[in-house]
Amino acid sequence: MRIKILLAVSAAAFAFATPAAAQYHMGHGGHDHSEHAEQQGQTPPPPPQPTPAAPAQLSAEDLAFKTELGFTPSAFRSHVQFLSDDLLGGRDPGTPGHEIAARYVASQFAGLGVMPGNGDSWYQQVRLARHRTQPGGTLRVGTQSFNSGQGFVFTPGYTAQPVAVDAGLVFVGYGLDAPTQGHDNYRGLDVRGKVVVMLAGLPQGLASDVSAHLGQGRAQMAAARGAVGIIMLRPEAAATSAPLERLQTAFTSRPSMTWLNAEGNPGAPHQQLKFIAAADAPVATALFAGSRRTWAQVSADIAANRVPASFALRQTIRAEKSATAETFDSPNVVGIIPGTDPTVANEYVVLMAHLDHVGTINPNGQGQRPPASGNPDTIYNGAMDNATGISTLIEVARQFNDPANRPRRPILLAAVTAEEKGLLGASFLANNPVGNGRVVGVVNLDMPILLYDFQDVIAFGSEHSDMGPMVRRAAEAMNVQLSDDPLPEEGLFTRSDHYPFVQAGVPSVFLMTGFQNGGEAMFRGFLAGNYHGVEDELGQPFNWRAGARFAELNYRIAREVANAPTAPRWYRGSFFGDTLGGNQPRAPRPAAAPAAPAASAN
Repeated sequence: MRIKILLAVSAAAFAFATPAAAQYHMGHGGHDHSEHAEQQGQTPPPPPQPTPAAPAQLSAEDLAFKTELGFTPSAFRSHVQFLSDDLLGGRDPGTPGHEIAARYVASQFAGLGVMPGNGDSWYQQVRLARHRTQPGGTLRVGTQSFNSGQGFVFTPGYTAQPVAVDAGLVFVGYGLDAPTQGHDNYRGLDVRGKVVVMLAGLPQGLASDVSAHLGQGRAQMAAARGAVGIIMLRPEAAATSAPLERLQTAFTSRPSMTWLNAEGNPGAPHQQLKFIAAADAPVATALFAGSRRTWAQVSADIAANRVPASFALRQTIRAEKSATAETFDSPNVVGIIPGTDPTVANEYVVLMAHLDHVGTINPNGQGQRPPASGNPDTIYNGAMDNATGISTLIEVARQFNDPANRPRRPILLAAVTAEEKGLLGASFLANNPVGNGRVVGVVNLDMPILLYDFQDVIAFGSEHSDMGPMVRRAAEAMNVQLSDDPLPEEGLFTRSDHYPFVQAGVPSVFLMTGFQNGGEAMFRGFLAGNYHGVEDELGQPFNWRAGARFAELNYRIAREVANAPTAPRWYRGSFFGDTLGGNQPRAPRPAAAPAAPAASAN
């Protein structure tokens, strides 16, 4: 799972991260949850302690346990055990371990009688490109020349072609093309063929999910307007905490990744943008020289929490840099469970989980937490993240494929690759659909914390569409409470594999096990110690009954969606539906629940 936006290594995410999101990044040069807690004077909770060795057998009670609909701890555990085995080497895309994992999932689908999802194949091959920015590179602003690492730095690119861009400049404030949110920074400006200059961070007053979406979407906004490059101006605090020299080392040593289309070009929006750069005050001053406002005046606006107006700059630039790239294929595993109603045979409900993790320890291992001192383990097994999600996917498929449980709408099962590299397998699937129809809803399965008997869940995205009542009915049938988001600052709705489908206008949800019954301590402890660490392996104190219950809950949710009278609809007034839902019909928002009567004073 990618809980946090990249701050200092990934190109687009670094450039467009919101301040709140940047606090919570872990594993790619930013701050993790434990560091954030220490900054706030808190002591991070201890991580779950592994058992000396994972038990070979479940307890007699677990072996005898079944959920109401027949989900069992033993079946759930068996998939986690295989997928988190050392033999698979952490399931990094492009490695033999990931290929073994893909074949395991395909064989499970085949054994259940599921149909191949890509014609007669279980696999949708995703062509991935790993790009590495070469040292050097220059940015000439008017008559001034700057070397990368001194005043600015090129973030990792998405092409191996040399970059040589001569262009005019336009300052676009925060770079937001979001009139419905009161931010129309491109209004009246022509940025076609230009390099846009924008401010890091986002203006105050945006809801967390909206902020996360807009922060990540600014590259697409610039590309859609015809820009060929972006220069992001960092605030003084960022220049102090993350000196450009350090970023230069990180950017040139760690690659970026994207998927490639059939023509070999990077997926949107990267085919349009030739470069992205981060710049500090010396370059910013040069960019604004001779224009109607200076960088000092714009900085004063920012300090006073005023949103500066956009305007064309008088300077021109020449940007030059070089990069290398290697390409390889990694599969999404896809299967289809046909529906029973021919009138909705083209309306697919996607049930998905990511298959990859972060591999084995290496100096450039993106997303990896270093092992504790003296720990010789080198394999990031990814048992919780995300062998549990894949196990849920397989067990839900088993239930649906029972002839008595066949849904009205077809179910597209997807075990996607390269989530840890930027939701790439899911993005490829959303942009290159399989099956003969359209996706109408997504249920995503990503890293449930299965260390305790969960009593509640958080359904991210459920407040934005009429999938919310479906989730609530499914949870209530199991006496599970639906809780509000306890981490709104994370903007988690935009951080997992359903999000590329949301960007394509598809209502989506994904569940996190909740904070009741000791869940908060377990969740925070896992993030503080085991998340993206070698400790995320089978020896953790798993509650396998919780795994069986989690699988049943997601089956009930997917069944609600697949059997609903109409396909899921965004709510009227939902930012995501209004912004991304196109012409899809809107459902009215549910009426607020009446307030409870006040207690009698007598």
